[in-house]
Parts: sequence; C-alpha cells; structure tokens
Amino acid sequence: MRTENLLIELGTEELPPKSLKQLGQSFADQFQLALEGAQLAFESVSWFAAPRRLAIYVSALAESQEDTTVEKRGPAISAAFDDHNEPTKAALGWARGNGIDVADAQRMVTDKGEWLLHHAHIPGQPVAALLESLLNQALSKLPIPKPMRWGNYNTQFIRPVHTLTVLYGGQVIPVTALGLNSDRLVLGHRFHGDGQFELDHADNYAQALKKQYVMADFSERAEVIKNRLEQTAGDLELTPDYDTSLLEEIASLVEWPVVLTASFDDSFLDVPKEALIYTMKDDQKYVPLLNRDGSLANTFLFVSNIDSHDPSLIISGNEKVIRPRLADAEFFFNTDKKHTLESRLPSLSSVLFQKQLGTLEEKSQRISSLAGYIAGKIDANQEHASRAGLLSKTDLMTEMVMEFPEVQGVMGMYYAQNDQEPESIAKALYEQYKPRFAGDTLPSHPVSAAVSLADKLDTLVGIFGISQLPKGDKDPFALRRAAIGVLRIISENNYSLDLTDLVDKAISVYAGKLSNADTQQQVIDFVLGRFVSLLQDQGVSTDVIQAVSARRPTRPADYTARIAAVAEFKQRDEAEALAAANKRVANILAKQGVSGEPQIDESLLNDEAEKVLYHALMDVKETVTQSAARHDYREVLSALATLREPVDTFFDNVMVMAEDEKIRTNRLGLLLLLRSLFLKTADISLLAKS
Repeated sequence: MRTENLLIELGTEELPPKSLKQLGQSFADQFQLALEGAQLAFESVSWFAAPRRLAIYVSALAESQEDTTVEKRGPAISAAFDDHNEPTKAALGWARGNGIDVADAQRMVTDKGEWLLHHAHIPGQPVAALLESLLNQALSKLPIPKPMRWGNYNTQFIRPVHTLTVLYGGQVIPVTALGLNSDRLVLGHRFHGDGQFELDHADNYAQALKKQYVMADFSERAEVIKNRLEQTAGDLELTPDYDTSLLEEIASLVEWPVVLTASFDDSFLDVPKEALIYTMKDDQKYVPLLNRDGSLANTFLFVSNIDSHDPSLIISGNEKVIRPRLADAEFFFNTDKKHTLESRLPSLSSVLFQKQLGTLEEKSQRISSLAGYIAGKIDANQEHASRAGLLSKTDLMTEMVMEFPEVQGVMGMYYAQNDQEPESIAKALYEQYKPRFAGDTLPSHPVSAAVSLADKLDTLVGIFGISQLPKGDKDPFALRRAAIGVLRIISENNYSLDLTDLVDKAISVYAGKLSNADTQQQVIDFVLGRFVSLLQDQGVSTDVIQAVSARRPTRPADYTARIAAVAEFKQRDEAEALAAANKRVANILAKQGVSGEPQIDESLLNDEAEKVLYHALMDVKETVTQSAARHDYREVLSALATLREPVDTFFDNVMVMAEDEKIRTNRLGLLLLLRSLFLKTADISLLAKS
C-alpha cells in the first residue's frame, strides 16, 4: 500500500508561551491516538511549535485503512428455519441487513449449537475521507482552559487561527477545521521573509520555513538558544543564570532567535542580586550573567525575534525597558531598610494566616515557641531559633516582597543583616522555606533547621487540626511538600527527633484553637505516608518499605536506618528462608491469639531441635536488644541471620501444636520470642522472594 508523509499546520496569532510546548506535544499525542483508533498505519508522529504555529508531521502514513473481514453471526439454525425448512423472518431480516440471500450464508458450528454466518468484506476508507474527523477529534482534546472566539466564527481555540495547511505528500487534502478550509499557504516570520508562501510538499516544511526566518522545531530552537547563550556568556567570561523553564519560555517567544548583550548601570548592584535576577528573569525573560564568584554582573543577555541590521537599537530599547524595573527594586530596598524587621511585627496582625487559625502574628509566635523547643533537642541556639521564628514572616510586609513575592525569605536575610541581627538568625530567615521543591538543598544551619521544621509542623498541625485535609490533587497549603520537608530535614541530618513529640508540642502551642481530636494520629500518618512516596522515588523496593512501615517508627532518622538495614538484609542468603519462617510464625501466633511478653520454661523443652533454637535465641537476645537500643539495625539483623539453621530444623522436626497444653504453650512462647526479636527492626515476613 502506498504511503506518504502528512503535514498539518495551524497558523495562529501568538500562542501563550507557558503553554506552547504542552500544546505541541498534546497535539501530536492526540492525533496519534486518533490514527491508532482509526487503524491507519504510520511510522511516527512528531510535532512543531513556534509562537505563531502548531504543526504535526506523520511519517509513512498509509493512504487508506486495510480491508477487513468481519464475522456476522445470524440466528441459530433452529430459529432460522421453520418446520418446512423455509427461512424465517429472523433469517430473512438478518440476510437482508447483510446484503445477501439466506442461501448464500455459511454455517458456524460450536459445541453449543449451529448458527448462520456471513463473512462481510469491509473495504478500508481512504485517509482523505477520514482526516477531517481525526483532526477535529485531536483538536477537541487539546489542553485549552480558556478557549476564545474571533471574528464572525463560532469556533473556539486558544488563539485566533488564520491558516490551515494539510499536505499528504504534495497533495492538499480537503479538510475543514476551526472554520477554515485546508490549503498549502504557510505564514512566515512576521517581519522577515515573504510573510506568507505556498508549501509544495510536506517534507519541505521545516526547511522552507527556515528560509522565511522561522525555526519551527521547538527542541532545535531551544537548543540553538542554549548554545548561543553559553557561547556569548563564555566569550564574556561570565556564567548565564537560567533553568530549563526559562529557556523553554524564551524559545516559546521567538521564531528566529538572536542572542544580544546589554547592560545596566552598575549602581543597581547595591541591591540584593536575588531581587534584580527575579526582575530580569520573571518580568523581562532576560538571562542574568554571574561573575566567577557568583556575584551578579551588570551585563545580561536577551533573545530577540528580529535579526536587525542595527542591533544597537534593539539593545538600547531593552536597556531602557529594564532600567525602571531595577530602579523600582532599588527604591523598595532603600525604603525598606529604614524600618527594622522587629518594628514590622505589629503589622502582621492585619494579615490572616487562616481564618480559624489566626493571623501571621500569631503564627510567628507559635513558630518562635516551637523553633526554640526543637533547637533544644538538636543542640542549636534556642534564643536565636526563637528570635528567628518570631521574625520569620516580617519580610512579607516589606515593599520589596509585596512587589516581588518570589524573594520572600531572601529579603528577610538581607534586612536582618541590615538590622545587625546575628548571622544565624539572618540565615534562618532565608532558609526557613527549604526545601522548596524535590531535590532542593536543606537548611544549612541547626537554627535554620529548627525554624524550618517549626514553620512546616505548625502548618501541618493547624490545617489538620481544623479538619481541612488535602484531597486528591488539591493541597492549597502545600502540606505534602511540608511533610516531605520535615522528613528530609530530620532524616538527612540524623536528628534524634520523634514525630509524636514534635506534633504534640505543636498542638499544645495552638492552645485550644484546634477542633479535630484525631489531629496527632492523622498528622503522623500523613507524614509517614509521604515517607513511603519519598523512599519509592529513591528506588527502595516496596516490600522493604512495607516491612519497616509495619512497625510504624515515628523517628524519621530511625526509620531510614531500619530501611537501610532491611534492604541490606534482603540480599543475604538467609533472608528468604527467615522471611518465610517469620510469616509462618506470624500466622501461627495470630491463629492462636498469642501476644505479649514471651514466657518460656526451659524445663519443658524436651525436643533437641527446640532446645537448640532456644539456646540460639538466648545467645543473640542481648546483642539484638542492645543493638536495637543504639538503632544499629544492621547488627540486629546480622545477629538474627544466624538463626536460619536452628529455625529451619525446628520447623522440620518439632510439632508446635503438641497435645500437651504446657508444651504447646511453651513452644508458642519460643516462637513469640523469635518474632519479637525480628520485630525490633521490621516485620520481615512481608519481604517478597528475591
């Protein structure tokens, strides 16, 4: 069957830059699903996206569907013919519906009976007849939260659409979509080239557009921008400060990227660099440049969509644009420095944290109390932690943070330094929000850690305390992120902190504001639930997590120590046999309702195998108990691994459920001791076979 490459392009007004990549990917994904649903053969579907166009390219698309043969079963023979062997109405109607005579029908015989059968040949439809439906199906499923209308059209799309190009090889396929009829007309660059041109063949799309100053391939355009940014910055012996998100947004704003260098008055460098960087990146989509020591240079890069004969005019225009933005930041900074952070504390009373939980002033007081308590537990300066907690939200009331919310915390640090607060307090104001996202760094100082933990725990306890638990993907107070932050700070710093103790303290600090009687258990369960997700992301196997979680350790550092020990134990030769034995023991004890402290009478041990197991348990008991007390779970499981042979021999030779009640009870006590020693680390009966 003949195949050709298919191109579909929508020529639009400027598309939203933050959505462009997602729209391009989704267009290709949805069209591929439509092709697969229509059973049209093809090799691959790729996509193009630029500010004024969305396009897909399907390679080796079959010109039509394959012909198919469908079995259409008719009525049973007993119902298809009457007593005179004449076709019944049921048989005649079925045959007529299939365009045949009853006499032309075949028979299908199964062990359940015999039926009339017709093998219907269905010719495949050509791609030209299917394309309009497939295209509109794909367009209807694009992620467009707020579609718009334009002109006199009733159709809706994310932006007005002016051209629709549909080429199957060199042939225009007649299609109507979004109020437009398909053609071969393509829009070039808005200012360069011919403005619009006719595309002769689907395969020439990308190259033809490059001649019209449009780089249609999104990934190629982003890579070109990245390389030119790096090269230009390298020539200046500076480092460009950008991430993937900024790079992709810039690539979504230009069709023909030209990287230019500009500068601003170096007097602005007296303003904290974070505020200047935020202004350049977020407001203007510029790329700041850093010196080798990490300080901000007064030179920056930007990407123009015009290849000008006189780029100095474009550079001058962008320098004029950035100056008032930097001047605003400078003004806010100098104005804010006239007031200390402490003097802003009363203004926090005018801002609600949450209606039922009070103001930011009240939250700051709670953070102060809780941070001081935590600092005492981790050998941090309690006075500094309490002070930092009290001042933690004051920078929210500054002009700078009100104008640029992204620099909260950062500006708190600079203003604290300006107020000559101790450096640990200034650093804590900045690091209180860490970790902000997956993989972010943690607070670098114990005082910072205490404040960060206090802030997160106060939010968790408060929101759970008024029964506003996160549901589905709705988490307005970012409780999941707060829980993961708590776990990472405690476990990665190996702090000896217990969630039960911390949550109880946070509840007490709320002093009766909370209405949920189950706050403590719900918060701890929620935080430990995040531990499961965190460990899975780190590649820890599910059965290891389940084995440890079954013991519900509430000390995060202890939890991770158990995880490491069990994961290592699982690799030992003895692990599988001991896991199976533990499962057997757990089932026996549960069935007999045996629990509590093991009671064993050595005089009742009358079988050699049970005596050997008893003495083996006594030999490791002290080591296990002492190692568990030190949280050395590797040593615990290493000692218990020596029990494999006596445990196997016991089960091979001893009947636990002996007729003599005293002997039976004694043997159950022996199993209870075995189980209790393993449970000091985890429930290894939950470990899966390797």
